[in-house]
This record gives sequence, structure tokens and C-alpha cells, in this order.
Amino acid sequence: MSISLKEMNRIELINLERLAHILKGLSATELETLELLLDEEACEDIKKSLMELEERKGIPIDEW
Repeated sequence: MSISLKEMNRIELINLERLAHILKGLSATELETLELLLDEEACEDIKKSLMELEERKGIPIDEW
């Protein structure tokens, strides 16, 4: 066992084990969503795109 795990208190270790169990149960789609939520740049891009969509600033598909 690594030193960092030995230094953790029991509560921290239990919380990490619970998190690991939850992550193992996620579907591929849920994992991808989690990755996007953790990626600050991707979140900013999504927010910007949604604002542009609401303001109708998008490029029509026939102009792509």
C-alpha cells in the first residue's frame, strides 16, 4: 500500500472507496458526461455555443 493511502484517515479512505464504486457503475455515456463537466474549457465552449444558439448566431447547416 502506498504511503499516501496509509496516511489517510479511515473516513477519507471510505469516501474514496465509495467514489470508486460509483465510478465503476457509470455507463460510457455517463463517464463521457463526467469528463466534459470536469473539463473547464469544454464547459466554456458549451456555454458559449448555447448562448449563440439562443441568440440565433449559429451557422445554418446548409452553410457549413
